[in-house]
Amino acid sequence: MTETPRNLCVLFADVAGSTRLYERLGDAEALRAVERCLNRVDHVVASYKGRVIKTIGDEIMAVFDTAEEGMQAACDMQQRVEDLPPVSGVKLAIRVGYHFGPAIEENNDVFGDTVNVAARMTALAKGGQIITTGEAIDALPLLLRQSSREIDGIAIKGKREVVRVCEVLWQEGDDLTMKSASIAPAAPPPLRVKLRHGNKEITLDAAHPTAALGRDLASDVVINDPRASRTHARVELRRDKFMLVDQSTNGTYVTFQGEAEFVLKREETFLRNRGRVCFGHAWADDKTEVLEFEVGGA
Repeated sequence: MTETPRNLCVLFADVAGSTRLYERLGDAEALRAVERCLNRVDHVVASYKGRVIKTIGDEIMAVFDTAEEGMQAACDMQQRVEDLPPVSGVKLAIRVGYHFGPAIEENNDVFGDTVNVAARMTALAKGGQIITTGEAIDALPLLLRQSSREIDGIAIKGKREVVRVCEVLWQEGDDLTMKSASIAPAAPPPLRVKLRHGNKEITLDAAHPTAALGRDLASDVVINDPRASRTHARVELRRDKFMLVDQSTNGTYVTFQGEAEFVLKREETFLRNRGRVCFGHAWADDKTEVLEFEVGGA
């Protein structure tokens, strides 16, 4: 019989840059380094009354009964790995993501939308970083909420509303203060985005808030690649953000500068900073037809 869902804090922690570790250190030494990180994570889970659900390669999945236990465990994990000495000159780091919401526990595993959202938060995190959702932060006592900041909003498949993405500020000291001050916006974000495709460039703003992208000749940006759909995607101004909305068969592949590529399939995401978009295929598969975007470009 299927168990009744109950609120859980689902957390993923994985070793950042483990592929490079194996390349640089060799299999044996890299494996020992990864195991040292995961052993510390495992001990932290037990310390905060959590349960390790599974370990896959360089990643641990754990659950906690409360958002508070999950947050405190995430901070402790980062601190304990930070305290590890470098291995052959390589500094070890983990990235942590978690979410708090309804999940189903069954046969020593956990299922549901909360697991998917937690995994997405982990994918957004960098080494030494803890990423979570606004819902998880809202479930904390007021004092703990102050140790976080909202950094973005993204669309996730199956969620009708945009998910608020937050960073947990687990480090103390002047470096953190300077970092927060430099990232926090001093003014509302600019309502402008530049789209460049081949020799064509268009600017969207409050006066021209939408653009259609696809093989249809009536599109604002015509994509010639046969893998693109006739009505492939659109960019639209929504409140103070520009959204990229996929309407295609093969998906829209998005890369924000300095981050990993991901694919939208009947989903949407906020455009931020700058990056590129490919239609119906990954950028590595074909680099000839790319849409570049720059939010707030002059």
